[in-house]
Amino acid sequence: MVRRIKAKLVLRLRAEGFSARQIEAQGMSRHSVIAVFDAADREGIDYREVADVDDAEVYARLFPGRGEHESVHAQPDWDRVHKELAKVGVTLKLLHGEYVDACRADGSPAMGYDRFCKTYQQHVLVIGAASRVGHKAGQSVEVDWSGKTMQLTDPVTGQQTRVCLFVATLPFSRFAFVEPTLDMKQDTWLRAHVAMFDWFGGSVPRIIPDNLKTGVISHPAEGEVVLNDAYRELAAHYSAAVLPGRIKKPKDKASVENTVGNIATWVIAALRNQTFATLPELRAAVYERMTAFNAEPFQKRAGSRLGVFEGEEKPLLRPLPTVAFEISQWVYGRKVQKNGHVVFEKNFYSVPYVNIGRAVDLRVTDRMLEVFAGQDRLTSHLLAPVGTVNEYRTHDSDLPDGPQYRQWDAPRIREWAARIGENTTIVVNRIFESVPVDEQGISAALAVLHMTRRYSADRVEAAAGVALASRVRSPRYAHLRPILETRQDDPAGREAWSTPAAEPAGYVRGADYYAGDAR
Repeated sequence: MVRRIKAKLVLRLRAEGFSARQIEAQGMSRHSVIAVFDAADREGIDYREVADVDDAEVYARLFPGRGEHESVHAQPDWDRVHKELAKVGVTLKLLHGEYVDACRADGSPAMGYDRFCKTYQQHVLVIGAASRVGHKAGQSVEVDWSGKTMQLTDPVTGQQTRVCLFVATLPFSRFAFVEPTLDMKQDTWLRAHVAMFDWFGGSVPRIIPDNLKTGVISHPAEGEVVLNDAYRELAAHYSAAVLPGRIKKPKDKASVENTVGNIATWVIAALRNQTFATLPELRAAVYERMTAFNAEPFQKRAGSRLGVFEGEEKPLLRPLPTVAFEISQWVYGRKVQKNGHVVFEKNFYSVPYVNIGRAVDLRVTDRMLEVFAGQDRLTSHLLAPVGTVNEYRTHDSDLPDGPQYRQWDAPRIREWAARIGENTTIVVNRIFESVPVDEQGISAALAVLHMTRRYSADRVEAAAGVALASRVRSPRYAHLRPILETRQDDPAGREAWSTPAAEPAGYVRGADYYAGDAR
């Protein structure tokens, strides 16, 4: 066909002195070569005039109107079709159906679905835009860690610290975000997502990460994807679902993979000659570079990432939650103690008393501690300040009703010891005197008093007297138990265990032994 004539090549060869027969030998028909010669002579066109003009324009000058034809079918507003395809649920099939209905209404001939799709693709190529068939506006965000890193430099020592880069991209507009971090831990991963949504000014229903362990516990070939609990909570907070890309399938998140490559030039290379001492300083520089990156015009289409994002995608983003997401950690399988409390970082938090002895899970944020039994939230407390130990946080509602329940404390333990006898009271008092705070002596004192469950109160009182008569300053359970087991609390038993005066009395080891002066 004539359209395949390389008209510009023919003119160049003719200008270089080639004859029609010689040009024909280059793989073109004699008829086509002569047609170009005749058209050039008719239009008065010389190769020097069109040397800087592309082939299509040269052909159009030589053969104006050739190959062009007007379609008999009604043409839709392709710009409108392109914009409508960005919306959720809108497909070419749907738009073609609406186009056919409109043609029937006004009696115009309508093109078939196949021609409709091909003409749309041709329209996309002509205007230099990206096809809307693959991605929808405001529907997904792809996230990943950059393989390339940056560094902070201590201005005093010169020591360098590695900085990782969290990268996120909206596939529709290619609008990108980068967050520098000091590590790739779970809390850092979650905080980077929070910063990402703040940068976008909204959220999307789909988060597409890689299969890293801070987000995805397992991604089997068959079956359900198991997400990290904290990552699942973050997605739920932003009304999103985490849909990890398939293992070893980088094309599932091609947009962010492409952005990672661009970041190496726009951020890492651009800032290579600058030195940063703090993470906030580096973050400000990275944000500035990303603003410039998003505003840079596309190479193969009109507009920029920022223009497409602001004009078409941002209005479709979901609004951010009113309350900011709190980063949390989970502690599993903590047993509720007999006193109705669960321990976290050496502090005690009350749990409803019916759960005593049960294993519960703790969700801990920067401010709160929540107690869960399965999916049921049992109670919550303000988290004790950092550095605090042995502090009790108790809700009255977690305690059983009525006077029969009392919290174990030093006065209550002393009351119990007084009912047993004077020697036991002295032992308990010395236990509390030996610790910095009374709470640290509660367990040791109760261990002494609980011996009355196995032995009579009289025997425990007598054993306390024997222990106090020894050289032990503050007798405890470990001292009283062997006295009772060997019946040294009985006068007859003490006689059998008597030793020369030069030796310590009884089985009880003296203070010198525990001071390291054992013979």
